[in-house]
Amino acid sequence: MTTLIARPHRVRDTGTRHQWLSTAYLRLMMLMLMFLGIGTLIGGRLLWLGAFGDPPRRGYIGSTFVPARGDIVDRNGVPLARTIDAWSVGVHPDRLLGDPEDLAPQLARLMPEKSEAEYLAILRSGKSFTYLRRRALPELVSAVNALGEPAMAFAREPERLYPQTTLAAHVLGYTDFDGHGVIGMEKVLDKVLTDPATRSTPAMLSIDSRVQAAMESELYAAMTRHSALGATGLVLDVDTGEVLALASLPVFNPNKFGNSPDEARRNNVTQSVYELGSTFKPLTIAQAIDGGVVNSMAKRYDATAPVAIGRFRIKDDHPSGRWLNVPETLIHSSNIVTARIADEMGQARMEDLFHKLGFAAAPAIDLREKGFPLYPRNWGRATTLTTAYGHGIAVTPLHLASAYAALVNGGVLRPATVLKLDKDHVPKGRRVFTESTSARMRQLLRMVVMDGTGRKGDAVGFRVGGKTGTAEKPGIGGYSKRVNVSTFAAAFPMDRPRYVVIAMLDAPKGTAETFGLTTAAWTAAPVVSKVIARTGPMLGVIPDEKKDVDVSDLTPLIWKAKGEE
Repeated sequence: MTTLIARPHRVRDTGTRHQWLSTAYLRLMMLMLMFLGIGTLIGGRLLWLGAFGDPPRRGYIGSTFVPARGDIVDRNGVPLARTIDAWSVGVHPDRLLGDPEDLAPQLARLMPEKSEAEYLAILRSGKSFTYLRRRALPELVSAVNALGEPAMAFAREPERLYPQTTLAAHVLGYTDFDGHGVIGMEKVLDKVLTDPATRSTPAMLSIDSRVQAAMESELYAAMTRHSALGATGLVLDVDTGEVLALASLPVFNPNKFGNSPDEARRNNVTQSVYELGSTFKPLTIAQAIDGGVVNSMAKRYDATAPVAIGRFRIKDDHPSGRWLNVPETLIHSSNIVTARIADEMGQARMEDLFHKLGFAAAPAIDLREKGFPLYPRNWGRATTLTTAYGHGIAVTPLHLASAYAALVNGGVLRPATVLKLDKDHVPKGRRVFTESTSARMRQLLRMVVMDGTGRKGDAVGFRVGGKTGTAEKPGIGGYSKRVNVSTFAAAFPMDRPRYVVIAMLDAPKGTAETFGLTTAAWTAAPVVSKVIARTGPMLGVIPDEKKDVDVSDLTPLIWKAKGEE
């Protein structure tokens, strides 16, 4: 007899079994779809934030790996400012597990910028987070991590790096820890460098790092040699207003801006004003030629005695004791004759000169750090005469450079810029001297270097023209007879001027080499000579001793005067 074994209900009921499996598959599918949907939403949100969201305060933007701040390069593409990934060290005081009194001295040993007491106060503050070091080296991160305190925090953040260290520091400026420009072009270009639409393209400056390096090194050597308080220098394109070099000493390192004193961060080229002395004389002569007051280079003026203004006397440092014509006036740098010519022009024409050159306003440049000239409040005869040779009016070195560019380029004044200009976007400028006067001034400035006080500013084959200026420095109780501001303003090549070069030393001291003299002829002029010799070929000016400005119509005037001595 066969025995039948009963099957379980779930096996016997095939329809029920299929229904159960279908329900399980459906639930599993719904669960998978839910996880997939959540993942898709999260991924989509991250992509949206990366593409359109506001950049985080630190780090890179989403997953696009675009730096939070664009690069700055010189006119040849050499990097001057970049954003790199750097370490930071911080602490969460509210999560501290170790003993603050044990940790504080260890932190002070590794990061000595704060004292043990300051670290102890931070660790006991109970705050959620505090930075201890930004721009930390990997070695420091490893050392702090080795302390074994879980509350210490380390992160990679975008940091601003200036790979050329101090080069062009006053042009570049620096950024704060939040990545915003504080001074210099970092501040001027802040929006451009942080805008997602523009930051991928480096901002190109007019600075030529090769020329900048030459200017800084020669200025520093002269400042050290003459124990000067400071020095400034710049190279300016006379046809565009582009600044190829701008140096202010003492300098600072923008990578460590907090370690520099305030005075080092001051841009003395554009912020500080000085009485620049006899460098004003060519400007006065040009105005007199344009105004018809000087209508002949052969006309002579009495330099046999000082010019009296009340109880004061305008004298020459090296009296000629005779009558001088205009070329001789500049070659021998006569205060007396320059004052007499200004006297003939009168107050209105002298004021017009300074106003049209911009000497009554802040310098025209895209940098924000600008100083206002010390412009005379009351114009009398004394002011008219003394400002003619740079006494009683104080301007920035940039004011002087722009004026000299107009003096030699055909008479057109243009604003200076530290941004590289496209040929189609060079400012037209405005005429301040006639072309014929500019041509005459090129002759006269060249003669000052060939035969006058600017001889040490010459560079063989580069046809340098310029004018020295040695001014007594004002101080408590009046002008000092022993402390000078020594300046040499030059341009080259004078047969077709392309660049103005300015060098100035603040309170230089004499040396055995200068026979104890501190005048610009011995201190500032050699700086310009060396800078031109080093940078001329870089700028496409090839030395040629066979070329020069034609001064044949003026040479006989100087020769006759020499024969009379």
